[in-house]
Amino acid sequence: MIKEFKEFISRGNVVDLAVGVIIGGAFSTIVSSLVNDILMPMIGILLGGINFSNLSIQLGDAKIMYGSFIEHVLDFLIVAFCVFLFVKFINKLSRIGRKKISQEEKKEVTQDTELALLKEIRDVLKQESKPKKKRMPKTKKNA
Repeated sequence: MIKEFKEFISRGNVVDLAVGVIIGGAFSTIVSSLVNDILMPMIGILLGGINFSNLSIQLGDAKIMYGSFIEHVLDFLIVAFCVFLFVKFINKLSRIGRKKISQEEKKEVTQDTELALLKEIRDVLKQESKPKKKRMPKTKKNA
């Protein structure tokens, strides 16, 4: 399952992008609710009962809603931080996967090298253990 998840994350196709956008939109809604319904009321209470969504400045006929802007900035910072943590997590998984593959390749190379050395030692030992034939001096035959 983890392998399939890694493959899913590492693919860069349109379906994955669409899934990311849908999940991001849903996540953004959750974070907006967290900011608007939980964090900002608590911050407002700490600052003396201020309701940030109602903070505004009237300039002529224009109403500048800077409280709402503060909520949206906080909303953005929380989403950005969560995306940062998610990317950091994915990068860590990727590094672990690459490290594991590298260790397996290194292990294979080490095993191949060890096997070659053992074969060489075996061959040398075979040659040394063979009884050497004594050569008889050649004699001239008289004809």
